[in-house]
Amino acid sequence: MEFFASNYRNDRDYLVILKYHFNFLLFKSGKVIMVNDILVCNNICEDINLERIFPRPDIDPDKIKLVMISEAPSLDPSDYFYRGTSSSFFLTTKTVFQDAGYQIDSFADLENMGIYLTTAIKCSKKKNFISGITISRCSAILEREISQFRNMKVIMCMGDVAIKAINHIYRKNIGRAPIKAGSTYRIRQDRHELNGIRFYPSYTQTGKSFNLEKSKRRMIAEDIRNALEFLKENPL
Repeated sequence: MEFFASNYRNDRDYLVILKYHFNFLLFKSGKVIMVNDILVCNNICEDINLERIFPRPDIDPDKIKLVMISEAPSLDPSDYFYRGTSSSFFLTTKTVFQDAGYQIDSFADLENMGIYLTTAIKCSKKKNFISGITISRCSAILEREISQFRNMKVIMCMGDVAIKAINHIYRKNIGRAPIKAGSTYRIRQDRHELNGIRFYPSYTQTGKSFNLEKSKRRMIAEDIRNALEFLKENPL
């Protein structure tokens, strides 16, 4: 896979890119840091609002084993992940984890469970539909973002946009999509695994559509339980 490199360097701080099969680490003064701080996007997409919102967590990327990818930010940036425990994205995520039998009260609780939250698209939608061109462009940023987690074992794709973004990343780099085509209701019952990563296609747990269909909420909880059970059975 191709990963971006930074030209940043001064007398005190330095960045070293270490390439892995699907991972790179960033070091600043010898300490692993999040690459989100230097992610940028210069794309001009017509169907999104171009806020370019990135998660800004203070976490150790080496602790992350599960990445949960939702669709897109809301129109209100304060709703986004890692913006506080009163944000709507955190509250709905907290709800589905409770449904799955796990109590989380903070983003630190998620980090301690090895979980990182993000969205496939980094700008809010203008309408319900997101084009394939926009998903393709955003997937390049998502690829850089998730590649910092060298211990990642699970990717949960919460909704069709996340599924398409992940499939695009893998098709581009190795010529195969990890998640087969089909309705989420059907494919979520199958096993999806590629290059040592287990993939769980599910439904989005954020945004206005959450909780409109109780059956989807139950399936999200089931998918979370299955993903976390997989991590328990495969700790290394």
